[in-house]
Amino acid sequence: MASSMMHYFGFGKDAPPSAKEQIKDTPVRALPASWYTSPEMYELERRAIFSKRWLFITHSMRVKNTGDWLRYEIAGFDFIITRDRQGEVNAFHNVCRHRAYPVIEQEGSGNSKILSCRYHGWSYGLNGKLAKATGYKDLDGFDKNQNNLFRIHVKVDVNGFIWVNLDAKEEPEVSWEEHFENVDKQERYKHYNFEDYDLDHAYELEGHYNWKILADNFNECYHCPTTHSDIPEFLNLDSFDSDTKDGHIQHHCESTPEQIAKGLYTASTYYFPMSAMVVSPHFIMVQKFLPKGADKSQMAYEVYRNRNSSEEDFKLISEMYARVMREDKVLCTNAQNNIDRNVFTNGQLHPKFEKAPLFFQSTVREVITEHFEREKSEGREVWPAKPKVPCDTKVSDKDEALCASLACGPQKEILAW
Repeated sequence: MASSMMHYFGFGKDAPPSAKEQIKDTPVRALPASWYTSPEMYELERRAIFSKRWLFITHSMRVKNTGDWLRYEIAGFDFIITRDRQGEVNAFHNVCRHRAYPVIEQEGSGNSKILSCRYHGWSYGLNGKLAKATGYKDLDGFDKNQNNLFRIHVKVDVNGFIWVNLDAKEEPEVSWEEHFENVDKQERYKHYNFEDYDLDHAYELEGHYNWKILADNFNECYHCPTTHSDIPEFLNLDSFDSDTKDGHIQHHCESTPEQIAKGLYTASTYYFPMSAMVVSPHFIMVQKFLPKGADKSQMAYEVYRNRNSSEEDFKLISEMYARVMREDKVLCTNAQNNIDRNVFTNGQLHPKFEKAPLFFQSTVREVITEHFEREKSEGREVWPAKPKVPCDTKVSDKDEALCASLACGPQKEILAW
């Protein structure tokens, strides 16, 4: 452990080339503390990021059968993923088109041949189409096709993982290929057969921390030698590095012969904004940082086991990662607590050892600034995930305008510019 620490921080004969030899040797100022505490910033992130970026969610094996469904809440957006009778994976906002009641109330997962809202009995097929609206069929002007569930864009990649995009446009403003083209075809994935893995268990760790703190923490290993005693078992810190590209970060290192012999080597990828996956011969861990508010998030984990691995091999790496995740929760909680004290502004990040969180933060800054300027130009909040209702738009638009004039929304003063 001591040797790995010395090498990682630049001491010893096996030390990596100095930062000056590889990159600029100037530290970079991180995002300010206010971006980790402000409710207004969190709401802007909901509009600028989670409303229109592709989100890496889970594996399609979790909705293997007709009627299987999963329910998620991410940054205040409640949605369901299900498999229909044609075998297609669909996603919908968990919002009945009648009075906005959830069509699925149960948390987690389940199976249902029809999606039914028990508030007033409206029901929908697995393809999201309205099947029944008691008392409405004889009303003039009522069009069932205009009252289907609000659909969410879905992509299933070549390895069977499900992505969603909440952008309400017919074609998302941001394409999957723009940020993730070939991320599912990484050369290192050729060592793995994703069909050999089954979900073993899932768990959550909820706490007092902004979702970006979780992302910052995951994407650097500057803290690893001093905090995680398990890390040297499956990461060779002497060679740890990250490649940043488009909307993802690929972490990698050269595994030692001992690690290879035990199957303790990993392929780790972070998918902006809030997901990560670690693949190894014996297990896969999907990790999601789910925002619950400006200073509250949930770390959600799905752990998959290679069915060809022994119980001993699976538990060895699975339990090590579980310990690291619990240690990370403590780090993130303590950092958030100090940010909340309104003393810290921001720190300087190392351009080599922390280049991954710098890439993450610069992406956040870029996306937020772009959307802020768009709202400033249009003089209103822009919610890409909000569908445009095709019927009675004049009435709805007039109602919305009246509310805006009365400052119904909390952003009125901000949007006044």
